[in-house]
Amino acid sequence: MNELNWNDINDIAIELSDKFPEIDPQWISFPDLHSKICNLESFIGDPNRSNEKVLEAIQMLWIEESQ
Repeated sequence: MNELNWNDINDIAIELSDKFPEIDPQWISFPDLHSKICNLESFIGDPNRSNEKVLEAIQMLWIEESQ
């Protein structure tokens, strides 16, 4: 498993889709999304380095991944 950082948005979306198949990512809040990303086993990024644009990009890819 590769280590993930904030710029690995596609890989993060895939991990989230695999780990949380019961969650509809369309309705997840950014604080909850941020928490789930930071708690992924392979995530090594600095929790303070995210922003709304990155979270939104991850959320959109997660939505695509879960369809």
